[in-house]
Amino acid sequence: MPKVFLTKVKEKKESAIYNLDQIKRMLAKNNACYVLITCSEPSQDGKMQVELDYDGDQNLAAYLVDGAQKVFDDEQEKQLG
Repeated sequence: MPKVFLTKVKEKKESAIYNLDQIKRMLAKNNACYVLITCSEPSQDGKMQVELDYDGDQNLAAYLVDGAQKVFDDEQEKQLG
């Protein structure tokens, strides 16, 4: 399997607002695979609706999620250590 280098993307402030279908189409155009994880605002009892969508090879999508988890783990380790 090819090596994939993941980096944390800095937030860009743009005035355009896109709906979920437009975002998916834009991601699918320029990428072999993408994983999109979204969540709703928490309800009064603190519950959130979490949704995961991906396009492309299922194994590659899983690899992206695993790589993303490593990025979060590394960030947390830096903060703690």
